[in-house]
Amino acid sequence: MAKAKKKSVKRPAARAASSSARRPTTATRRRASAGAPPAAMPRSMQHGGGGDLRKAVQAPAQRPAPVKGAAAEGLTRVTQETEVRGSTTRVEQVVERAPKPSLPDVDRDSTGRGRYVYCIIRANVPHRFGAIGMDEHWADVYTINYKDMAAVVSDVPIAPLDSTRENVLAHERVNETVMRDHTVIPMSFGTIFKTRDDIVELLRSAYDAFADVLNKMQDKLEFGLKVVWDRDEIIRIIEQEDEDIHRLKNEISSQKGSTYFARVQYGRLIDTALQVRSDRYVTEFLQRLRNVSVASRVNKAIGDKMIMNAAFLVQRDQEQAFDRRIKEIASHFEKLTFKYTGPWPPYNFVNIRLKLERVGQN
Repeated sequence: MAKAKKKSVKRPAARAASSSARRPTTATRRRASAGAPPAAMPRSMQHGGGGDLRKAVQAPAQRPAPVKGAAAEGLTRVTQETEVRGSTTRVEQVVERAPKPSLPDVDRDSTGRGRYVYCIIRANVPHRFGAIGMDEHWADVYTINYKDMAAVVSDVPIAPLDSTRENVLAHERVNETVMRDHTVIPMSFGTIFKTRDDIVELLRSAYDAFADVLNKMQDKLEFGLKVVWDRDEIIRIIEQEDEDIHRLKNEISSQKGSTYFARVQYGRLIDTALQVRSDRYVTEFLQRLRNVSVASRVNKAIGDKMIMNAAFLVQRDQEQAFDRRIKEIASHFEKLTFKYTGPWPPYNFVNIRLKLERVGQN
């Protein structure tokens, strides 16, 4: 399966305030230092909480509408998970709730007001997306525009911002809301610019690179697909189909003395057979999903039941075709369960990497 080529943006001169920063810098020259590497994020996102604009990863909602007052009362996100096993399909609405975002308790007048960047979109005119931002005091989400491009932002204090579950959920929710009507370049959690002019400079200096990524991601959405099996059931099938394993199991059952070495050999043969079968399944699924997706990315499977953990980039007008193809595949593999979520912003297929200036660094 072809994979989308990630685009890196390494040259913006705009000054950004890292979320790990303590106070504004007095430097007047817009220069940069490398941001911190990202850590794992819930679902599809990755972030470092250190203010670098890297891939906002993850993980995976079904276009939730803005919720008025959510910033003050807490956050609710409803996502959709489709589970297919054989000819049976079950669609579940997954509700995630979290408290309101936990921003630093600071004096906003003395700390200063920064602009938190969620994503980049195409926009010829200013847009407003409602009171769904990180900070309940400055909750309005709006755009800062340059030519036909815009950064989606809200105001926040220039202070350290922790990557708590509620903060990450607030960040994701804005991206997912904007995605309903726009192609987005999702930014990583924790990116705060000190001034409006800094964001305009970012858009100006990285205009060509952003435009290239937006063109490639135009009308494309991400879907996450996980395939799981009942390991014990698959082992029983392998024991019946593989003559060597079948014979070894019978020897262990009938042997009266020590069976230690036989059991070790049996375990190795089973592990190898499971891996071979898993790899064969993944290769076949990627091939059969190829003509209903633009690209795919296979991530590490979690646990011994999951055999596939992948993200697919899908054209908006191919959503139903993607859904039908998964159900078609599942009907031929009745021992496996297919679970997929989406659509999401293209977290796994966009990697924006900017050099930022940390607050307090001259």
